[in-house]
Amino acid sequence: MLVKEYRICMPLTTEEYKIGQLYTISRHSHQESDRGEGVEVIENRAHHDPAHGSGQYTEKRVHLSSKLPSWARAVVPRIFYVCEKAWNYYPFTVTEYTCSFLPKFSIHIETRYSDDCGDNDSIFRGDPCETHEVSHLDIAFDEIPERYYKSTEDLRNFVSSKTGRGPLQEGWRSNTRPVMCSYKLVNVKFEVWGLQTRVEQFVHKVIRDLLLVGHRQAFAWVDEWYGMSMEEVREYEKETQAATNEKIGPVAPTITISPDSQCTAIRSAPATPITGDPPEFLTLPKDRPRKTSAPDTLTLPELRERVNGPSNHSPPTNTDS
Repeated sequence: MLVKEYRICMPLTTEEYKIGQLYTISRHSHQESDRGEGVEVIENRAHHDPAHGSGQYTEKRVHLSSKLPSWARAVVPRIFYVCEKAWNYYPFTVTEYTCSFLPKFSIHIETRYSDDCGDNDSIFRGDPCETHEVSHLDIAFDEIPERYYKSTEDLRNFVSSKTGRGPLQEGWRSNTRPVMCSYKLVNVKFEVWGLQTRVEQFVHKVIRDLLLVGHRQAFAWVDEWYGMSMEEVREYEKETQAATNEKIGPVAPTITISPDSQCTAIRSAPATPITGDPPEFLTLPKDRPRKTSAPDTLTLPELRERVNGPSNHSPPTNTDS
């Protein structure tokens, strides 16, 4: 298991970001979804926890087969999804990710939001002897993958017409007010020998990029959501989720593997998808010569004589000439 803590500051208050976060997630999910792939909302309802109080529970399925790296596509079926379950007790949230195809893969994220510049080293109140890597992400100056870059979301040039905030200059986290920070403690676990380190490092890189892009967008879109009430943003969320599910369209059935499931009956079908092409390393070359165990010209009696020797019984002859 690889554990890292990410700290992402924003030129907002935690109350402002509460609205901005919901708006951004809904719009981003709709924007990134397409026919057959994207974020499908399964459940979104109010939830009460004895320890954390009232909150919101959401469950989503993220269909993203084509977005995997080539080495992952080689061993993963074309049809699979990542399940996201989130418990939002703002300013504290818990998010869990599991994969329909990889039962030993999971991501657990605890998030706490605070009105500071990311200098709280005990916000998770863990064991003081427990250490993990801490990364401060700068939404204005840290590099993001080129495919995510948009000039309209470049916070070094962006100025909000509603709040007057921006552009963000070097050292803005110490000099800008208001400022708040998203503290995210991320646990990535992939218990497969030979692949664990590579997969866990890859997943953390993806998470880092998505955190940067998501928080950049939350501020770049501030003029769209600033001033919305919680009722208004929930209504926007509901409408956008319906449009996103319609945009994705019907999703083909997915094979789910659970390590705790027990087979109660004999299965008449294989446990792997019957659709989709197999990975290349499982495919035989088309020009591979076919091996034969005997010359094609031999007939069955000739083969029998080669194995058993000449027969003792001579075939009958015709004496009537």
